[in-house]
Parts: sequence; C-alpha cells; structure tokens
Amino acid sequence: MKKLCTFFIALMLPVSASADRALVDRVISNHVIPRFQTLAQTTAQLAETAAQTCDLSNGQVVSDYHAAFDAWIGVSHLRFGPTETEDRAFALAFWPDPRSKTPKALRTMITEEDPVIQLPENYAEASISVRGFYAMEYILFDEPTQALGHPEYQCALFQAMTQDTAALSQAILDDWQPDYAALMLAAGQNERYQTEKEAVQELFKASLTGFQFTKDTRIGRPLGSFDNPRSKRAEARRSGRSLRNMVLATEASLDLARELGQGEDAIQSRYDELEHYFTTAVAKLESPVFAGVSDPQSRVKVEIVQQAVDRLLEYTLGGLGPYLGVAEGFNALDGD
Repeated sequence: MKKLCTFFIALMLPVSASADRALVDRVISNHVIPRFQTLAQTTAQLAETAAQTCDLSNGQVVSDYHAAFDAWIGVSHLRFGPTETEDRAFALAFWPDPRSKTPKALRTMITEEDPVIQLPENYAEASISVRGFYAMEYILFDEPTQALGHPEYQCALFQAMTQDTAALSQAILDDWQPDYAALMLAAGQNERYQTEKEAVQELFKASLTGFQFTKDTRIGRPLGSFDNPRSKRAEARRSGRSLRNMVLATEASLDLARELGQGEDAIQSRYDELEHYFTTAVAKLESPVFAGVSDPQSRVKVEIVQQAVDRLLEYTLGGLGPYLGVAEGFNALDGD
C-alpha cells in the first residue's frame, strides 16, 4: 500500500524544472556517452580486423562484427541529434528493407566491381542500402551474395563497409562530446531546446521509440498475422541475431527509462516487475530467428514477448512520463 501511495504521489509531482538539468546530465553521462563510446570502439576494432584479413569466415572477423552490431543495437533508440545528421543512423542500419534494396544493390555493385569502394569519401556517398551492418551481414552470412563476383572485390568491399561504419560511429561520438551534450545541458538557452523540459522529453521519447520499434517491427514483422506469419522478415536472421537484437534493444530502452526514473522507488520497482515478466517470456522462445511463428504454440510464446514489451512501453508512457512531466510528442520514426 505504501508503494502504491508513493507511485501516485510521483504522478502528481513531476520532476521540478530545477532538477531537469541534473537529470539530463546524469543520463548523458551514464547512458548516452558510454554507449556511443562502445560503438566507436567496436566498429574501429572491426575495421582493424577486416583490414588484416580477406578470410571473411575468420572467427575474429565474425566475433568483431557481432560485438559492433551489439553496440549499435545498444544506441539504436537514440534517434536524434548526431545520429540523424546526414542520415547516419540509416547509413549504419538500413532496415526494414521491404523492397530488398540491399541485396539488389550489392549484386550490382559486386558483379560490376563498382570502383566507389576505392576511396572512403566516395563510399560515404554511396547508397545507404550498401552501407552499415545489414549490408555487411549479406557479405558475411548470405551464400547467394558470397557467390557473386571475385573474392578480392568482396574483401575490398567489406573493408570499405567496416571503415565507413567506423567513421560514422566516430563522427556521432565526436558530435555528442562536447557539442550536442552541451546543447542539451544548455536547454532553455538555445533554439533547439527552448526549455529544460524539452531536453528531458527528447530522452523520454528515445526510450518510447525504442520500445515501440521493437514491439511493432523487430517482433511484429516476423509475426505478421495468424494467417500469414512472416518469419523471413525477422531482423538480421541470416546472422541469427533476430532474438538477440530484440533483447538488446529492449534492455537499452529499459536502461534509459530507469535512468530517467532514478531515485523514484515505485517506478524502479515496477520496472523490476516488468523486466522479470519480459525475461521470463524470452526464456521460453526456442528459435533465435523467430522461426516458430507459423506454429500456433510457438507463436503464442512470441506474442507474449511482444505483450511484455508493450507493457514496458505503456508503463513508460503512463507512469514515467507523468513523473517527468513530459508527454510522448513526435519521434524519429514518425512520418512527415
């Protein structure tokens, strides 16, 4: 009963304006910057490893790829500011790809041995469909793509991809520290964030966006409908990362939500309960790529995981939002 009272008091007493700047500072320091540092470090390591070998089945190449992809998923909800500059987020992660632009563009590039890969500045201007983690996945894990062209070109292409991804990741980090972090901390004194509350809302929206994308896209796409399941639409299924990405993305959004609600016991307690529900549901899934969505019994297990993410989304919107004194607003995934 005492926890319930605390929760309702939290709803009635949003975070004060004087505390907003400290909250933003803490979230940037504890959540945002460390994650982008990890992305920059792991993509640089991947580029370094790729530069040393043309054996793309090399265990270290594959391991470094997964580590870098993990790091991207850990920041993929932070779709504002430096990640949106020059469409960097899309260049790192062009997915969903409903028209299969990536395999088509890669086929053309490889068979014609497009010289765009020879200079980093030229490759940076290439179509986003041949850049980033999902394009690299085809080179590493898709047999039809691997069978195209000459191995030497495939190697050079992969090296160009990794160098480009490392450069993008470093550029995002460089923009965050110190410039964009300082911009958010100076909320109320600039045009981008005209009040301190707007900076808090930006971070709040990022958590919501992460949960929403995971629920609707990472889980929703392979689920399809009961009569028309679409397991082949699962994210990163060729590399067996579909479930892994979903879990990492949910954990990242939850970590941000917890940082925003730090200091409020009722909120943290509720997130504990919701996280337990989520992890319990995930533990019952059999396939790392949601292959069981066409089987009624397996499908129900995936639907329960989706419901678990939806509970996190709804509580963040209806519990954390009022505590912070912010609303959903628009996010980076909204249309025009």
